[in-house]
Amino acid sequence: MIDLELTWRQAAVVAAGLAGASVALRAVKRPRAAAVAVFTRETALVVGLFALWQLAGSLAKLSPAGAIGRSEWIWNFERHIGLPSEAAVQRVFLPHPLIVQFFNLYYDSLHFPVLIATMVWLFVRHRDSYKRMRTTLVGLTGLCLLVQLVPVAPPRMLPATRMVDTAVLYHQSVYSATAGFDPDQLSAMPSVHVGWAILVAVAIIGTARTPWRWLAVLYPAMTTLAVVVTANHFWLDGIVAGLLLVLVLAVQAAVRWQIERRRADRSARTRRRADDPRAADPRPDDAMPGDAMPESLGADGSGISQAAP
Repeated sequence: MIDLELTWRQAAVVAAGLAGASVALRAVKRPRAAAVAVFTRETALVVGLFALWQLAGSLAKLSPAGAIGRSEWIWNFERHIGLPSEAAVQRVFLPHPLIVQFFNLYYDSLHFPVLIATMVWLFVRHRDSYKRMRTTLVGLTGLCLLVQLVPVAPPRMLPATRMVDTAVLYHQSVYSATAGFDPDQLSAMPSVHVGWAILVAVAIIGTARTPWRWLAVLYPAMTTLAVVVTANHFWLDGIVAGLLLVLVLAVQAAVRWQIERRRADRSARTRRRADDPRAADPRPDDAMPGDAMPESLGADGSGISQAAP
């Protein structure tokens, strides 16, 4: 199968090239070049995040035994809290090869182009929303990468699940032609695929004004189904990614509230100074009459002018 994604090295080179192009365009000092430079810079940021995500998988190089043990804990915990079995869901689709192959392609190649398309749409049509979602994307991806430094095996590597590696089954694997351990695969927790899909849905629903925007919820739902059917993630991988997104959004909301509160306080203080008469009259209320004597007063303040001899 052709790998439709960039490796982290390729993505890093593309991001560096875009960043360099942005610097060169800004040096031209023309309005159109400046506009293209902004777009190029933002694209470099998103591609750079993708490179970091790809790199995180290669950094999770603790022993496979540790990754398997954590995967077993997730499997048992899900059964304890009553989540449906991923294996049972996969068995529903295994008799339908075309659907399974579609999910393999979906998992491998769709999530990043959809994210890029959404960010471009926000940048072109809704610049204010773009800035907020860009910060959300950076925060979510950064938290996911930190968690992924602790290796966790995907369900297809856990014998207890008896799940089929569908990518290997249909020769669509982007890792290897045979099943086995690969350090790049030991970053299943959390699912960045699901986290980005939820972020896309949040961006579309929160920004678009058409009633059709609510169809965006189907995208994270389909992504979650795809990562489970292909045995790449547990339910909990997607749940944790969603919780991390909620955390990032909550922190952003708290920061915005603090900024708005400080602005309101400054505006209130400015209005109070403008309404206070003492602010307009520099002379204090407790000034003594002798502080400014009229010309009719004598030098000693007695009120008797000294006549010239």
